[in-house]
Amino acid sequence: NGLVGSEMCIRDSIRAGPESNMSTDTTEQDAPVPSAEENATVLGRALTSVLTAGREILAKRGPFGVDAKTPTDALTAQCRELLDHRGEASGLALAQQITEAYRALPEKERLGFFQRLANDFETDRDIILAAAEQYREKSDLEHLLALTRAVEAPRQKLLRRINTAPDGTRTLVTLRGHLLPLLRDNPELRALDSDLKHLFISWFNKGFLELRNIDWYSPAAVLEKLIAYEAVHEINGWDDLRGRLREDRRCFAFFHPAMGNDPLVFVEVALTDTIPEAIAPLLDPKRDTIDASDVNTVVFYSISNCHPGLAGISFGNFLIKNVVEVLRREMDGLKTFVTLSPVPGFRRWLEKADLQGLIDEGLDEKVRGRVGPVVEGEVQAALMKLCAHYLIKVKSGELAKDPVARFHLGNGARLHKIHWGADMTVNGREQSGSIMVNYLYDLDKIEINHEEYFDEGKISVSKSVSRLAE
Repeated sequence: NGLVGSEMCIRDSIRAGPESNMSTDTTEQDAPVPSAEENATVLGRALTSVLTAGREILAKRGPFGVDAKTPTDALTAQCRELLDHRGEASGLALAQQITEAYRALPEKERLGFFQRLANDFETDRDIILAAAEQYREKSDLEHLLALTRAVEAPRQKLLRRINTAPDGTRTLVTLRGHLLPLLRDNPELRALDSDLKHLFISWFNKGFLELRNIDWYSPAAVLEKLIAYEAVHEINGWDDLRGRLREDRRCFAFFHPAMGNDPLVFVEVALTDTIPEAIAPLLDPKRDTIDASDVNTVVFYSISNCHPGLAGISFGNFLIKNVVEVLRREMDGLKTFVTLSPVPGFRRWLEKADLQGLIDEGLDEKVRGRVGPVVEGEVQAALMKLCAHYLIKVKSGELAKDPVARFHLGNGARLHKIHWGADMTVNGREQSGSIMVNYLYDLDKIEINHEEYFDEGKISVSKSVSRLAE
């Protein structure tokens, strides 16, 4: 589902104090309160002024890394200087130079730069051991803080300073997106990834995020991002997007102040009068819309994480819960909250799974083969049974192996129903064998389901799906 959430940012209202405490200076009392846009403009001008002064200071000192043999060496030299830099204005300008240099870094140079970040800005073992020994001898706050400083890699301080630059946050998110695919073959980079993830969990805390309703009249830049980022059901241009934003549809996204109009994660919602069994009718731009008074079901049919660099930073769970609250306030009569979700790990598991005892002999090759538009009845029945088994019984540790199942079950949803032929697109047949799933969000039980799932590994599942797996 391209998963990966957070609560809606609550803006405090500005209220006048008690009349007895009001100033008698009418000029001060009647002064208009600056808008958020006006404040942003003022802050932007101040930042530009500071950056200009910082660049002038750096220019007098001369560029760092000018004698470097490679772009990686030059960028590493700038990072080393920023780590030890004390001036605020010049440090801000230097951080901006680093973000610009990274964005210009050739792809072939990235691995080398990541290795320099991992090695040149790592913790010092001797310093850690010395601090630990001092804390062992005297376990007071001063020595505890010294130990804490010792075990934090200088790299984290460097990353925090880079983040102060305009577009610094976005650059670091992009950097981690480039880093993640390299981890499998370069495990020595895991410490760098750990530091980035640690910082992102703080920077993208749910309290900093803003929930926005996206419609056809949202800024074009935001709508273009939806088309580009849709990870589950491709949006084929503007006409297709318009269909997904009609009156019987909703789209919500989380935004972060440092990322501007670039969404972090978004969910597409259908408002219906029944639980859907296939995706095509939901995506049909020529569908007939139902009367608002007949809507009783909210269908979450696509959740897309927009930035690979934020993988592992949970947004989707808070997003769904906030959208539920928003829609309940907006509309009366909503009774059912459900998904129509793919099973992206099913076919991949099926290719290598031991199926002995799960299905009749002689069906192994048939169920492992490519799913076409027409499937024999016994093969279809076997695939449905295997999918139910996969979702309920196949685990990664104590949790469901399928990423989409793990996400929704972790949110407290129930595995409600499995549908054959629900997604007959090429992608749907290759990943999920054409199967899609309803996860039901029973608002009275989601907290109980959530606790049982994580505490006991118990999956909340309907009787119909349980019977499939038997």
